[in-house]
Amino acid sequence: MLDDALVRPDWPDLPATVGALATGRDGGVSTGPYDDGKGGGGLNLGLHCGDDPAAVQANRARLRAHLPGHPAWIAQVHGAEVVDAATVGPGQPVRTGDASIAAAPGLVCAILTADCLPVLFASLDGKVVGAAHAGWRGLAGGVLGATVRAMRTAGAGEITAWLGPAIGPQAFEVGPEVRAAFLAALPGAETEAAFQPVLDQPVKFLADIYALARRMLAHEGITRVHGGGLCTVSAPQRFYSYRRDRVTGRQGSLIWIK
Repeated sequence: MLDDALVRPDWPDLPATVGALATGRDGGVSTGPYDDGKGGGGLNLGLHCGDDPAAVQANRARLRAHLPGHPAWIAQVHGAEVVDAATVGPGQPVRTGDASIAAAPGLVCAILTADCLPVLFASLDGKVVGAAHAGWRGLAGGVLGATVRAMRTAGAGEITAWLGPAIGPQAFEVGPEVRAAFLAALPGAETEAAFQPVLDQPVKFLADIYALARRMLAHEGITRVHGGGLCTVSAPQRFYSYRRDRVTGRQGSLIWIK
């Protein structure tokens, strides 16, 4: 059952008036490379990755039964634009962006990933929530800071964050251009420490996207940060991973005010 497969964030200071969840591969109807990794139907939520659109819509309908409203699916482009979830939904034009915020009940912020880092946000008073898609380009480009600033403009006070399933530090091999992008965005020893050299490949590094996200969040004054322990690459029967499989589905991370 889908309910048993959903990831319920271990998020101690999530307000009681806020709901949040993430999905994995289990609980859907997709077949082939989009299945659940165990021979059953997969819960691929991405319409852009080659799966049968009817299967994706069926998967989205299954997820919708666990939510108070339609997810605000946005066209993600690895940037830093933040969208108001109230402007996204059935009958409205597709919005491009890599984060969304909501300040009213029933609006569901939603992000799709398959190795990139999903970050969910909530103000401690439960009045504003947000979700950001933080691939390395968006993360270095400031998508987390942009989301935090948009939430504060909407009335958020102190903010707490949860880091969802993403490529882990033992699997995220990158080149020097990625390291340079982060050092330019946020110089310092802590940023440098998030990149460990690959010994047999001197121009390659293993990057800790969770550590980089925490560094970016701390720069914005966000110190209540949870999660960061679910690696998509190393769990083929639980999560989709583009780095591992190339042709694969997308899982979702969602948050809303009840």
